[in-house]
Amino acid sequence: MAPRRPAVWAVSLMALAGPVLGTGPASAGSPAAPAAVRDSVTWSVSLDEGGAGPDDDDNVHHCGDALRIRGTGLAGTGRGQGSAVLPVHRLTHGVDRVAAEVQADVPPGAQVLVDVRGRDGSGPWTEWREATPGAPADLPRTVTDVQARLILWSGPGGTSPAVAGLRLTADPADLSVPAREAVAPFTARVFATREGLVGGTTANGHVIRPDDHFVALPSWRGLSRKGTGEYSVRVCGPARCETVPVWDVGPWNIRDDHWNPSSVRERFKDLPRGLPAAQAAYESGYNGGRDGFGRRVRNRAGIDLADGTFYNVGLHDNGWVTVTYLWTGDADIRGNSGAREREAPGTVS
Repeated sequence: MAPRRPAVWAVSLMALAGPVLGTGPASAGSPAAPAAVRDSVTWSVSLDEGGAGPDDDDNVHHCGDALRIRGTGLAGTGRGQGSAVLPVHRLTHGVDRVAAEVQADVPPGAQVLVDVRGRDGSGPWTEWREATPGAPADLPRTVTDVQARLILWSGPGGTSPAVAGLRLTADPADLSVPAREAVAPFTARVFATREGLVGGTTANGHVIRPDDHFVALPSWRGLSRKGTGEYSVRVCGPARCETVPVWDVGPWNIRDDHWNPSSVRERFKDLPRGLPAAQAAYESGYNGGRDGFGRRVRNRAGIDLADGTFYNVGLHDNGWVTVTYLWTGDADIRGNSGAREREAPGTVS
């Protein structure tokens, strides 16, 4: 089984200087008043507790003063993957960029990745954004709550990384930038396949059941924590529509957030918004007809549906559905905040 994410070594990610905030008017004929500048804020993140309970940790545990992968039997490969959603940190002022510094022992072939997201008060979370070496995570809007997620991959021999510490540095937002206008959530028509895999485990640690209700999308950016609907989609098939959470990553790609504008899409930025890279590869030979791992793409799928959702929306074979990515819009337009963290999946309309 190919790794879900390409290898990235655990290194320090240096915080960039904070931008200058807006200033008040200066009197005529006098020098402009000095700009008011807020300092960047740095804090250490606790690794020995999840963000909201044990459901936030998937196949990891805190052992020997470090966070490690618990099991390494992923699909018979001798490798293991684990993730932990870490505690929320509340700030006193708005920020929009977060850098990460990881202290970890990473064996050859293993990986440690850091994703960051944010929200303002009780509003919806932004998508997850990866903080990579030399590039802090740029959040799509100003936030006051910041949360990190660690994703660990063991080496080919099953040796786990050991993450001993994580520090985050948040840069203040430029308050002179006008707030964006409210927008409706993005909708696209994509090809759906049935996930199946009953008894398997999703990317967020959910054990797949018969007649399950969730979807997989080909990016980690919109993955909900286990048991939550933080990132949900409305899927409309031939018979009816259903609102379900995103609990898995795939099909084909893992860095293809095709619902985002091309300018902020993680990969495949030359494709139009709403066109999955797998579909483009299958239909027109995009990327040599291969996915992000170099595999030959055998169908045009841009979404996987769990069995219950697949049949409930009226599919009996793989086919086209209309998908609305609810977190991409604003609460007052889409009719729900998208931030409900504990909701029953499979709402039918």
